[in-house]
This record gives sequence, structure tokens and C-alpha cells, in this order.
Amino acid sequence: MTDVLVSFAWIAAASLLAPILAFLTGKRVPAVVFLIFLGVLIGPYGLELAQDGDAIELLRELGLGMLFLLAGLEISPSLLKSKEGGHALATWMLCALLSFGGAVALTGGDVGVAIVLAIALTSTALGTLLPILKQSGLTDTSVGNSVLIHGAIGELGPVLAMAVLLSTRSTWTTAVLLLAFFAIALLIALLPRTVRAVVPVVGWAIRDGAGSTNQTIIRSIVLALAVLMAVAAVFELDVVLGAFAAGIILREIVPAENRHGLESQLEVMGYGLLIPTFFVVSGMDIDTSVVIEQPWFLLAIPVLILVTRGLPVFLREMWTPTGSDLSGWREKLQVSLYSATGLPIIVAVTGIAVNSELIGDEEASLLVAGGALTVLVFPLLASAVGPSRKEADASSTADAEAEDDISLANEDATR
Repeated sequence: MTDVLVSFAWIAAASLLAPILAFLTGKRVPAVVFLIFLGVLIGPYGLELAQDGDAIELLRELGLGMLFLLAGLEISPSLLKSKEGGHALATWMLCALLSFGGAVALTGGDVGVAIVLAIALTSTALGTLLPILKQSGLTDTSVGNSVLIHGAIGELGPVLAMAVLLSTRSTWTTAVLLLAFFAIALLIALLPRTVRAVVPVVGWAIRDGAGSTNQTIIRSIVLALAVLMAVAAVFELDVVLGAFAAGIILREIVPAENRHGLESQLEVMGYGLLIPTFFVVSGMDIDTSVVIEQPWFLLAIPVLILVTRGLPVFLREMWTPTGSDLSGWREKLQVSLYSATGLPIIVAVTGIAVNSELIGDEEASLLVAGGALTVLVFPLLASAVGPSRKEADASSTADAEAEDDISLANEDATR
């Protein structure tokens, strides 16, 4: 237990130091990058100050779950059903097919490894991007909404692909288990209203304890997250699927007027402890000797991700009417760069692949390190190519003037 506490103390120190370092860079480098770097530094392949045992691994899994819960909480099903959502799905499927074909050719026909690479190269780190978008003031903008849509598809698609294509069971058995999982998720979604209707005193007790030291609503959410992650684990599906489903369910059952306050409480718990722990421990798992021995392979991974994920998004936005409100090539390039930012799914899929002996620890380390590079480089590039402050102000002024003209026209029509 002493070793675990010492390791956790170093992880906590890294979690605090990372945002301080990010602040010193003017927030140009996301704190996530420093979390991973510090994890490498303190981990078994660095200074050996912290070790990854069972207790730390549990915290890591809970951090991954909280990351995807918050990502699911941001996703509006109406956005996914929109024209832009349909185009985002088609774009991701195109990315996956192209990546799979290229990976089959590169691996000499190894379908299992090709599936792993296709999933890793076409994912989007929506949970990682959310704080970056908020810091950049892009939430509730055309760029932010497009990133949310592409990010949702770029997380949900790979998660389902992992469950179906990387399962050790037959396809039909996996399909049945997926249906059973979604049935349980639906049951959990309907449970709060059912309990309130059948046993009203339970609803009264939960509301009464919501703002006290009991924090009954937060505990209910943690229970739902734990149950769905546990069900996914028992069914030998990835726990990410359970966490993502919990976030989407939470968005649907919580009234819109209460969502912001609840999200703030979850962010305190998630970003205060669990999520930074996930990123630090992910950094601890990177074998630095492999990265040093194969630097060109490492640098090639972000390029491959950009070509297989970012480029198709950019070309689709440029050449086809996707239904987005993106106004120019700069915003479309921004969205493509953000869409090519991937890490949590890469961590998840490489973990499954290593356990299934599809790839080795060395290849997993390189893929995770390459994913970390996308988190460092692509948001910086997206910020650099975005519309200048002058252009943004001009666009905002034009939109405001257009709204004023519409309002005046409506008033004249009313008279």
C-alpha cells in the first residue's frame, strides 16, 4: 500500500504541475500534453518514481470513463440526426475504409492489425478537445458545433468498431451482447422516472440530499457510470462504450435548465482527480526506449492520422454541402485539424490489441506517443490557421447587423 500511495502522490503532483506549465506557455500547449509528458517522466520508463499497479489502474479506468461520460454529456442526439451529422458519419466511414485498406497493404494482409490501425487512425479525442474548445472560446460557434459532431462520430464509431471487430467471440454473439447492453442502458435511462412514479419517497429523498453532504444526484450518476462500465466489462466490450452511453443517457434525462450546474459538479470530480490521472498513467505506459529507437516511425503517426482523418474531413467540407455553417477555408481547416486529434481511443484500442496479442507493447507505445503528438500539434495548428481576431469581429458585427435588419423587418411587418 505504501508504494501505491507514493505513486499516487507523484501522479497528483504531475496533475497539478501540468496546468501551471500550460499557463506559462500562454495556454498554447494544452495541459493534457504536459500530463502525458510528466507521466513519462515519473513512470517506470523514466525516473521510476511511480509504478502502475492494480489500484492505479482502477483510477485510470475511472478517469477514462469520466472523460467519455463528459463527452457523451456534450452530444445532442438532434445534432447527430442532422444533415451535418449524416455527412460526418459518411466521412468517418470513408476514413475507416481508406485506413483499413492502406493498413492491410502495409501489414502484408494482417487483417487484425489493420483493424487496430484503422480504428486508431480515424478516432477523434472529443473528451480531450472539450477543455481546449472552451479555453479558445469556440463553444457554441460554427467551428465548435462541427467539432462536436465530427468528434462524436469519431468516438462512437471507433467504440462500436472495437466492440464488434476486435471481439474474440463470433460476430453474432457480439451483436447479441451489444443488443443486451443497449437494452440495459435503456432500462437505466427509464429507471429514474419509473422509480419516482412507483416509489415517490425515493425521488423526494434524492432531491432532498442533492445539495447536502449526501450529494445523492452525483452518487446516482456515479452508480450509473459504474454499472454501465461493469456491464461492458462483463460482456467483454470496452468500458468506454459504457461510459459514453452513460453520458448520452444523462443528457437526455436531466432537464436543460439543470444541466449546466450538474456538468460543473461532474467536471470538478473529473478534471480535479480522475481525468488527469488517466492521462498521467497513460504517459507512464509509454516505453521511451522504443520511441527513441524509432523516432521516424513516431513522427509518421501524426502524419498518417492527418491524412486518413483530417484530410477527408477538410475535402468533404470544401467540396460538398455538408450542412455546416462554416464560412471559409480557415474554419474548415480548423475543424479538420481538431477532428484529427486523437488519444483516448488510441489508448483503449492499443490496450485491447496488446491483450489480444495483435500487437506488442512496443507498437502500442509508439501509437500512444503518436496520439499524444496530435494533441500537442493539431490544436496549435488549428488555433494558428483560425480566422484572425479582426475577421472574427467583422463576422460577428455582420451577423449582429443581419439580426437587427431581420428584427426591424419583422416590426415593420407587424405594423
